[in-house]
Amino acid sequence: MDFRDADEQPLAASWNPQPQLGGRHGVAGSRGSGRLARAVSTYGWRVYALPILVVLTVLAVLDAARSPLLSPSGQASVAGNPLIPNPVDSPGFEAVKASAELPGGGPFAVQGAGSWRVIPGAGAPFGAGQLFTYTVEIEDGVDLEGGPAGFAATVDSTLQNPKSWIGSGRYRFQRIDDSRVAALRISLTSQSTSRRLCGFQIPFDASCWTPGEHRVVINAARWARGAVAFEGNVVQYQQYAVNHEVGHGLGFAHVACEANGRLAPVMMQQTWGVADNYLSALRTDHVTPDGLVCQPNAWPFPTVN
Repeated sequence: MDFRDADEQPLAASWNPQPQLGGRHGVAGSRGSGRLARAVSTYGWRVYALPILVVLTVLAVLDAARSPLLSPSGQASVAGNPLIPNPVDSPGFEAVKASAELPGGGPFAVQGAGSWRVIPGAGAPFGAGQLFTYTVEIEDGVDLEGGPAGFAATVDSTLQNPKSWIGSGRYRFQRIDDSRVAALRISLTSQSTSRRLCGFQIPFDASCWTPGEHRVVINAARWARGAVAFEGNVVQYQQYAVNHEVGHGLGFAHVACEANGRLAPVMMQQTWGVADNYLSALRTDHVTPDGLVCQPNAWPFPTVN
C-alpha cells in the first residue's frame, strides 16, 4: 500500500541520516559531531540502529521479567493450567501445604521413559453431540496396581458415566487405538515426567492438559494416592482427575468454589484444596480469598441420574 502525505508525495526515510546541529548542544559537541559524521560515513544507518536495538532488547527483557510465567499448556487460555508465580512468599502459603501436599500411601512410579504406549481397547461411540476420540495410554516404565487394563477400565467407566461430560448432551466420546488422530490422549504418567510436562513451580504434584500433544497427563503419584480433600477416597479422586483434565481438553478453564458447603465444580483445582482461601494463597487463577469452602466432587453433572 502506498501511503502519501498531504501533498501526495511518497513518504521516505533516509538510510544515511545526518545529525542535526545547532544550539548549545550542537556547538559544544562539535568534536563529537565530527567523529559521529565519520562513523556515519563508514557505517551508515547502522550507527543509529544499534543503540535502538540495544534499548529495545533491554525493554523486552524488563517486560518479560514483569510477566507471569506460563505452564506448558499456556496459562490464561482455555487449556486452564495454573498461573505460575513463586508462591513461597504468598501470605497464608504455609497454611495450605497440608491440603496441597501428596498424601501418604502406596507406591507409585517416580520415573518413566518419557514415551507412552496405547492400551488397546477401541469401542463404539457413546453420548450425544460433538465427537471426541480418545486413546488410553501409559508411560513406558510405569507399573501400577491393577495394571494397564485397570487404568483403562477406570477411564472408560468414568467417561461413560452419565454424571460425566456426556451428561450435558453436548459431547460424544469414542475410544480408539490410534494416538496420531485422537483428540484426547489420556496418559498415565510418572511423577517426574508429569512435573516436567505440567510444571512444578508451585511445588505440589498435579496432572494437566498439554494441548500441543492433545495429552491428558494423569500424574501416577496422584493416581495412587489421591488428594487430601478427598479424605482417602482414591477412586473418587481418580474419577475427578479424569473428568477435570478431560474438561480442559474440551475447553474449560479453572473456576473457584461457588457457594459455601456445596459440591465443588469439577473444574476447581481440588487436587490442591477445596477452599478458595487455599487456592488464593497459591496465587492460582486469580481466586478471591472469600472464605468459601466446597465439598469434594468428581463429576461435571453430579445430580444427573
